[in-house]
Amino acid sequence: MKVLVSGGTGLVGRYVVEELLAAGYQVIVGGRRAPLPRLFSRPVEFAALSLGPDKDQIDVFDDAYFFVHAAFSHVPGKYRGGEGDDPKTFHRLNLDGTVRLFEAAKRAGTRRCVFLSSRAAYGEHPEATELAETMLAKPETLYGQVKLDAERALAHLSTPGFAGVSLRATGVYGDLSPNKWDGLIADYLAGRPVAARVGTEVHGRDLGRAVRLMLETESTRISGEVFNVSDMSVDTRDILSPIRRETGCRHALPAPADSAALNPMNTAKIRALGWAPGGAPLFEETMQRLAAALPKSPRHRSTQV
Repeated sequence: MKVLVSGGTGLVGRYVVEELLAAGYQVIVGGRRAPLPRLFSRPVEFAALSLGPDKDQIDVFDDAYFFVHAAFSHVPGKYRGGEGDDPKTFHRLNLDGTVRLFEAAKRAGTRRCVFLSSRAAYGEHPEATELAETMLAKPETLYGQVKLDAERALAHLSTPGFAGVSLRATGVYGDLSPNKWDGLIADYLAGRPVAARVGTEVHGRDLGRAVRLMLETESTRISGEVFNVSDMSVDTRDILSPIRRETGCRHALPAPADSAALNPMNTAKIRALGWAPGGAPLFEETMQRLAAALPKSPRHRSTQV
């Protein structure tokens, strides 16, 4: 079956595309520009796709049995605060444009739509509050509000013939290049200040498996629903320790961050469908792979630190 993935060339979308390809799906990558040759491990099709709400793009969905919406317009490097100095355009593209795509997919006869939402939809809650899908969402950022409003629009459009589901994902890490931690690693290796921080993360491949699960689970179990997608808490020190060890870098690691105030995400709902993330072993494997790809420090190539 063919799956249209909007934003499939993005940092997050690439993991989703690769997981679907590995599972045997035919993938159509939707976006402004065709992917570079050999960006993906297997051939994909391309369809020009825009978040502009004034366009009727129903023809893009002609061959798509499923639609995964991962596209998002934002200031480079930012999601929260991604509107920059133009919140009106940010809202128009990411909410109005998104809903227009949902509507076009439904009119075209696409059977399922998976929307990549965000934990930002929850907003701020007291320290150590576990975030569950049943709790009141009260986003304090435009990013979170746009994601929440798009979730609600998709749930409203969901019918027996059009199953819409939203995945509220936490931070997404992985081993593809470019990588979300490239800047952090570069700062550390250059001796620039690195802030101590802890946050929740999920591997991109595990997010891809969550998307696949939404395509393969009985529609009555997922239609109109929201599912948390998160795995583990990750500290800046956890990220940089294997980098230091593998490269022989002598710069001090940041102190461990305070994890007591972290708001974990309850993932019992999606785990009940059979989803199981990779946890610490997958994180360690990924960081080892990223570290091994870096050049060793010329002065410390033979030193284990």
